Amino acid sequence: MSPLFELDDQLQFTSNEVTSRPMNTRYDALALFSGGLDSILACKVIQDQGLKVLGIHFITPFFGNPEKIEDWQEIYGVDILPVDISSKYIKMMLDVPAHGMGKLVNPCVDCKIMMLRHAHSLMDEFGAKFIISGEVVGQRPMSQRQEALNSIRNDAEVRDVLLRPLCAKSQLITPCEESGLVDREKLPHISGRGRKEQLAMAKAYGFKVIPTPAGGCKLTEYENAARFLPLLRNLKEPDVNFFKLTTVGRQYWAGNKLLAIGRNQDDNENIEKLFNDGDYVFEVKDFPGPLSLGRALNPEGWTEREILDAAAMTASFSPKARNSGGEVVVNVIGPDGNKDVSVLPSRETETVFAGPNLEGLKEWKIERENFRLKNIELKKIEGDNLALGKND
Repeated sequence: MSPLFELDDQLQFTSNEVTSRPMNTRYDALALFSGGLDSILACKVIQDQGLKVLGIHFITPFFGNPEKIEDWQEIYGVDILPVDISSKYIKMMLDVPAHGMGKLVNPCVDCKIMMLRHAHSLMDEFGAKFIISGEVVGQRPMSQRQEALNSIRNDAEVRDVLLRPLCAKSQLITPCEESGLVDREKLPHISGRGRKEQLAMAKAYGFKVIPTPAGGCKLTEYENAARFLPLLRNLKEPDVNFFKLTTVGRQYWAGNKLLAIGRNQDDNENIEKLFNDGDYVFEVKDFPGPLSLGRALNPEGWTEREILDAAAMTASFSPKARNSGGEVVVNVIGPDGNKDVSVLPSRETETVFAGPNLEGLKEWKIERENFRLKNIELKKIEGDNLALGKND
């Protein structure tokens, strides 16, 4: 069973939402906990004031490390609750993020807004009085400019409950500071891209493991952005399973057909778990080799030629099958049942399978940005017309 379902007997949840919480546990604050240094330090400086903090660790196909939670809790002394928001997150991306995307396909501002809104919705359940985030003004070019920080706070509707402890002294005073619940004078005063102060704080806390900045979002990485782009361009509805599949193994596209080929045993096991009705699974018989999975973007059947070529591609990644000097047998499991096919291992097939690329990204982003701006203008016109109607 996946670690996502085994982290703690008190933290049982499904792949899309938390279903039960720690029993009879109340916290003063909920924290956005990425596992990066800033999010950890934000928790620690609030704990230093005698307040209880629960870290909320959000999970999607693009970020999240639920398998690390047990270690984080032990190393850093912070309670952590994993929360999977995959379906909502993918829907946000397909619907065109309200604040646009970064250099690749990363909706950083809308991402933070979604997480804050979700954390806000959990406050009553845990008795929390405020939310904390490890953001530092000026540290990230898209989501941590002062203008962006203000927009995130306002759009997430957390103005009265959000505290950014690491840079609080450069921000407007918050209700939890005004009330005396948090002593503003005891908070650090960090800004800019440098990390000298954070590293000094980590040393002072005696961390044996100094984490890197959060990062780790696949949407900001060229190779992974290329893997996701075909789905972002073509899917109409969120498909969490499909996005997870694009993170596994080697990826090859032939038109709207994806062939994911395992690189190791972990990949092979994940491919098995992600198998859906309508998929094809290919496995070389008589030789050690990868498992691969074929899936179409649209409900369109695979031709016999495409099946044979996918089998040949799969066999080509088995060194012993490739060196056998002749045809090999590949077992194919698909919508029509289970069958064996004989193929010559090869990566040069009639069906051209190509690796992921970012071709068309610029044009696609321009189209989406125009759509986003048009929507903003339409909403402004609607608002103006509504105001005129009231004045009349």
